[in-house]
Amino acid sequence: MKLIVLDRDGVINHDSDAYIKSKEEWQPIDGSLEAISRLNHGGYTVVVASNQSGLARGYFDIEALSAMHKKMDDMLTKVGGRVDAIFYCPHGPDDACDCRKPKPGMLLEIGQRFNVPLKEVIFIGDSITDIKAASNANSQAMLVRTGKGVKAEKILQAECKASVPVFDDLAAAVTAILQ
Repeated sequence: MKLIVLDRDGVINHDSDAYIKSKEEWQPIDGSLEAISRLNHGGYTVVVASNQSGLARGYFDIEALSAMHKKMDDMLTKVGGRVDAIFYCPHGPDDACDCRKPKPGMLLEIGQRFNVPLKEVIFIGDSITDIKAASNANSQAMLVRTGKGVKAEKILQAECKASVPVFDDLAAAVTAILQ
């Protein structure tokens, strides 16, 4: 099985420092849904791994989160794509959980559920937290410049971590993966 894991906010949809709190606020980044469809048609199983601390902070509830994911699924269906599973951490940054990125718990669970060694899995994110989660889970990291990606790229450059491929957006990353 070819498995790829995507962060959600800033990779698939536009991010906000005020959090994405409703299906109306959830707006895909141009080309991201088509990129997921291309991965599907290229034989990839696509999974989302996302910190959703807005739940713990009371900014939105599980029904609002489910509505956002339904909107994403419906929009993906229209372009011939799908996400096979969505994993999320509902905890806040001060909670003692193992699933909140950069901890590897969410990615480890994905590897177990899909019975795939994480060293064979690409994780595409837009933040240093995503890159560290991939590293902590021994998966392959890719960074996109959308969302928080430009800031993350500067941090990577400062830390001399040039081994992480960087792309303008999910569509560009997917083009490289499928070549």
